[in-house]
Amino acid sequence: MKLVAGNSNRPLAEAIASYLGTPLTKCVVRRFADMEIFVEVQENVRGEDVFVIQSTSAPANDHLMELLILIDALKRASARRVTAVIPYFGYARQDRKPGPRTPISAKLVANMIDRAGADRVLTLDLHAGQIQGFFDIPTDNLFAAPVMVQDIREVFGSNNLMVVSPDVGGVVRARGLAKRIDAPLAIVDKRRERPGDSEVMNVIGDVAGRTCILVDDIVDSGGTLVNAADALLDHGATLVTGYITHGVLSGGAVARIMGSGLKELVITDSIMPSESVRNARNIRVLPTAPLLGEAIARTAEEKSVSSLFY
Repeated sequence: MKLVAGNSNRPLAEAIASYLGTPLTKCVVRRFADMEIFVEVQENVRGEDVFVIQSTSAPANDHLMELLILIDALKRASARRVTAVIPYFGYARQDRKPGPRTPISAKLVANMIDRAGADRVLTLDLHAGQIQGFFDIPTDNLFAAPVMVQDIREVFGSNNLMVVSPDVGGVVRARGLAKRIDAPLAIVDKRRERPGDSEVMNVIGDVAGRTCILVDDIVDSGGTLVNAADALLDHGATLVTGYITHGVLSGGAVARIMGSGLKELVITDSIMPSESVRNARNIRVLPTAPLLGEAIARTAEEKSVSSLFY
């Protein structure tokens, strides 16, 4: 087995390598003067089972091209099997046609990874489950829920908790976490009554006196999360914490989170935390290396990956 890392999240790749006791394969990923990407694998990978660890986070296009070129380099070096380990799958929110003459970019990216030569894909908390079907190669979608459940139990125990979905679309994900920690479920329903009116946040469920845990897969601008937290506090919640898998946190999101009513936002390291995230007083990062490392080991040994979540 060989582990190869791109530049998107080197600390996570090193943590996975440490968990597996396997050093990262020597590999150069650099730019020419005109910013073209050049890759050189500096170890023999002929006949090897190779795992390429690369999130397609910002800058998404650069990191996606790195992934594609790494896969191509490994296939041309006669690797036996190449698995693309993509902790954060960019373009996942473009998973359907929201209107006429719009693309389904998630499908396009899946096709590109397939055509580059990947034999398998391993990813974490896809935005939409149907993206697995966009690939014509075996795709394992891992869940961050076990990592979050362990942290919730250590921080809160089981004291008066309520899991909350910040929108109707995330109910299935929130229900799954609620079932794991044996907590009730509430939903924040966001709607605009009339064009031009401000959005109204309706809370479905009795959150008064509860410690509320907002659960979602992606936090980008942070607006929905912050508004949901304010609505829960307005309805009598004693404390609101967010548990989100992928901390995109673009633009002024970190400042928005720090100035919000959220007690804490907990994200994973699927995307390399920026300096502002690391310095934020109420944002905390959970490691996913043990989860991803175990899934990689089981894939290499042809063992069950789904049993990790039973």
